[in-house]
Amino acid sequence: MKTVRVVIADDQREVRDGFRLILDSHPEIRVVGEAADGVAALDLVRVLRPDVLLADIRMPRLDGLEVCRRLRGDERTRVVVVTTFDLDEYVASALQHGAYGFVLKRSRPQLLVEAVLAAAAGDTLISPQLTLRLLKSARMNPDHRSHAAVRQLTSREEDVVKRVAQGKTNPEIGAELYITAGTVKTHLAHIQAKLGVSNRVGIAAWAWSVGLVPPDGAQIDP
Repeated sequence: MKTVRVVIADDQREVRDGFRLILDSHPEIRVVGEAADGVAALDLVRVLRPDVLLADIRMPRLDGLEVCRRLRGDERTRVVVVTTFDLDEYVASALQHGAYGFVLKRSRPQLLVEAVLAAAAGDTLISPQLTLRLLKSARMNPDHRSHAAVRQLTSREEDVVKRVAQGKTNPEIGAELYITAGTVKTHLAHIQAKLGVSNRVGIAAWAWSVGLVPPDGAQIDP
C-alpha cells in the first residue's frame, strides 16, 4: 500500500500539530514536513517532493493562493487548501489556481484525511457546507441561468456590457468600439431586455455576478 507523503503549511504551530496528529493517525498517510509560511512551504516541496501540500490561505511572505498558482501543473505535488474563511472568492481562486481540495478548519477530522487521500488520487474534495453554495453560484456553476443570458448576447453587446461594468459613458464606449453614442444606446436597450434589467446599474451588477468583469470599484450612473 502506497503511503501518501504530506507537507503541512500553516503559520500557527497549534494548527500544524493538530493536523499532524490527525493525518499521522491514518495508516496510509505520513507527514514529512512542516512550514510556517508560503516561501518555506515551496522550499520544502522542492526538497521533499510530497504527494500533497496542505496549505493555509493566510500565511506570511506568500499566501496559500499564490502557492497554489506556483505549483499549478506540478505533476508530483497537489495542493489542498485549508482555511478558517469560507469566502466564495477564496474557493474560486483556489480551484482556478489548481487546488485539489478546499477544506474548512472547523470541518470534522475525517474530512481532512479524505481530502488528502482524494488529492493524492487526483480527485477534488470540497467541504460539504460549501458545495451547495458553489452549485448555486453563477461563477462556479456553468449551468447557472445567468450563463444562458451570456450566450444570448452578441459579441458586440458583450463588448458594451463589459464597458458599462467598467463605468464608461456612452460616448466613451462609442469611441472605443468605433460606433456612435446613439448606437451604444440601442445596444443598451437590447441588452436590458435580454438580461431583464432596467438600467446601467443592473447591467453592471449582472456582469459582475457572472464574472464577466471583476467589480473593481467603478462608479456606475443609472
